[in-house]
Amino acid sequence: QLQLVESGGGLVQPGGSLRLSCAASGFTLESYTIGWFRQAPGKEREGVSCIGMSGGRTNYADSVKDRFTISRDNAKNTVYPQMNSQKPEDTAVYYCAADPSPLFSLCVFRPDMRYWGQGTQVTVSS
Repeated sequence: QLQLVESGGGLVQPGGSLRLSCAASGFTLESYTIGWFRQAPGKEREGVSCIGMSGGRTNYADSVKDRFTISRDNAKNTVYPQMNSQKPEDTAVYYCAADPSPLFSLCVFRPDMRYWGQGTQVTVSS
């Protein structure tokens, strides 16, 4: 069974850092484009960061550029978004998504990626 599992969410103070994880089972993430999305209460889901197949391309929302970094560990079949200098407006449920289609390889944020995790809550508050 193909599955994505996010972890690493929690409470962090403004200016702090958090590293999320997206682990895959049943398939090899290296062959997939991985997108991270978030949804805050009362707001639409938005794309945050993305890493293309084999790590060839990355993309970040303007709101997180220079603060978030996405990377892969193929040996662990896991993708990590590192979130630094966090702000209260980063508070949301964060989801990872994966798709093997070359249509997603340019890392344009699209909501129709094939596989989705269950989400992990990130709260930035003092």
